[in-house]
Amino acid sequence: MEVFRTAILQPGPPETFALQTVQQVIKPQKGTKLVQDENQLLENILRTLLQELVSSAVQSGEQIMQYGQSIDDGEAARGHIPRLLDVVLYLCEKEHVEGGMIFQLLEDLTEMSTMRNCKDVFGYIESKQDILGKQELFARGKLVMLRTCNQLLRRLSKANDVVFCGRILMFLAHFFPLSERSAVNIKGVFNTSNETKYEKDAPDGISIDFNFYKTFWSLQEHFCNPPSLTVAPTKWQKFSSSLMVVLNTFEAQPLSDEEGDANNLEESANFSIKYLTSSKLMGLELKDPSFRRHILVQCLILFDYLKAPGKSEKDLPSESMKEEINSYEQHVKKLLKMTPPKGESFLNKIEHILEREKNWVWWKRDGCPPFEKQPIEKKTVLDGAKKRKPRWRLGNKELSQLWKWADQNPNALTDPQRLQTPAISEYWKPLAEDMDPAAGIEAEYHHKNNRVYCWKGLRFSARQDLEGFSKFTEYGIEGVVPLELLPPEERAKYTPKPNDRSKRARKEDTKGAAHQVEENQMATAATEVDGEGLRTDVGAFVAPLDTDNTATVGNTSQGSSPMADEHQKQSSDTDGGQEAGQLEDDAEVDAEGDAGMIDGEMEPEVDLDAVS
Repeated sequence: MEVFRTAILQPGPPETFALQTVQQVIKPQKGTKLVQDENQLLENILRTLLQELVSSAVQSGEQIMQYGQSIDDGEAARGHIPRLLDVVLYLCEKEHVEGGMIFQLLEDLTEMSTMRNCKDVFGYIESKQDILGKQELFARGKLVMLRTCNQLLRRLSKANDVVFCGRILMFLAHFFPLSERSAVNIKGVFNTSNETKYEKDAPDGISIDFNFYKTFWSLQEHFCNPPSLTVAPTKWQKFSSSLMVVLNTFEAQPLSDEEGDANNLEESANFSIKYLTSSKLMGLELKDPSFRRHILVQCLILFDYLKAPGKSEKDLPSESMKEEINSYEQHVKKLLKMTPPKGESFLNKIEHILEREKNWVWWKRDGCPPFEKQPIEKKTVLDGAKKRKPRWRLGNKELSQLWKWADQNPNALTDPQRLQTPAISEYWKPLAEDMDPAAGIEAEYHHKNNRVYCWKGLRFSARQDLEGFSKFTEYGIEGVVPLELLPPEERAKYTPKPNDRSKRARKEDTKGAAHQVEENQMATAATEVDGEGLRTDVGAFVAPLDTDNTATVGNTSQGSSPMADEHQKQSSDTDGGQEAGQLEDDAEVDAEGDAGMIDGEMEPEVDLDAVS
């Protein structure tokens, strides 16, 4: 022990004398690393030395972390206890001694120190956080450090030592990884000992409704123990009735912007952990926006817990209870948005925090899987080794998987839902929306520019709407769209007029009649040529031929072929109900068609006379 007492007084870094001091005191068997018995002996020596140094510091009236501090050459030297801790930390870091030894000494030091001295001890711990957090030390002493910090939190006052408690919690958050199970409340146990005391009997001279006062503060009994609401239905009924009274009071007494600016949370530096419950302060607290937000956020946290999945069946709320929770939640959010200052922005932040909390709860219930992903090691291919390509049953991976899937599902290929042809009214809807001027879609984004889309649509229209398909040659792809999908102004562009239809039908019939007459004339000419080849009596054939030709010319001049007569009858029946202007147009078309027929039939007749 005296050797260590002398060693910590030496100047210079610990690595210059720490290992030599241990070897001088313990004389280890392996030279630089102690075995289990040697570690236990060294730990006992160091714990005893630490206790003596703390006792000497207390007797001298100095702070324990500054005991033995001196000034050499104008520089302040470290105290005896920090120097001893530096030596042990170096030995643990270099694995000369057991890694948990430094954590054990820190725990003893906090137990022997007052709360004033514990702040200095914890300052040393914070300064060595990077070294203490190394994997070889953290694995050995994480539970000891957690126990040390929890003991400090129990000893501290939550009202007077708020900053020190916050330092400890921040240290634990940085020291332990996020996936560490020991830092997580796995079971979600609530602090039911956090009891809010309030007045049960009305005092004299009170200026507010005392029943509302008791109803308001009774909500805290349910906030500190949310699971009790789902177990006993009577408690939920009592809570819901009390909550409705409080929410209606908040809504009936809204806060103005002036009151919100006067109590702006962003400008205040002090925050209260718990509000006072005196009935005399109730009127002032109701006018405080931070007080209202405090209660309303508590309601949202409670509702979020009750709606969270993953509980057992007995802890789940009933269907009627879920509906009430949703209605209350919307009411609370409405009041938060109405509460100045910046109510809507505050509500968005609270919703974001609650959403993060849901993810945190799911992560805990999944067993806290680690977030860190190990890097994938790339396997090096040996030189000269060839990769063997996989052989697939049907040539490639996709076809083989499809065939295997069909074998496992024999009804897959015969399922009527496997392949369905869409109706043209549904398929052409995007193009019809593009054609609507009110939509304001630019031409470069129209579906008619997509060739695959148009090609598929033409195939569907050819099968389902042959009349619409026939408009493609006249109006293009936009004419194929069903008229009922188009707006009225666009529908008129692609609707064929009735007189256009009749004109088209007459032209087709006229062409058919002229074609039939030409075939008859060609057959007559062929008969005459055959007669000359056989050297028959030309005169015998000329008379009948002239007769037939004369009859033909006579019939043609009158314009009364059988097909033409039939076509005129149909045209007269069809166009009987049309207007006078349309009838005049039809008559002009018939006259032009008849004149064409006469001109076409007279020319072959002259040729026949010359041959005769």
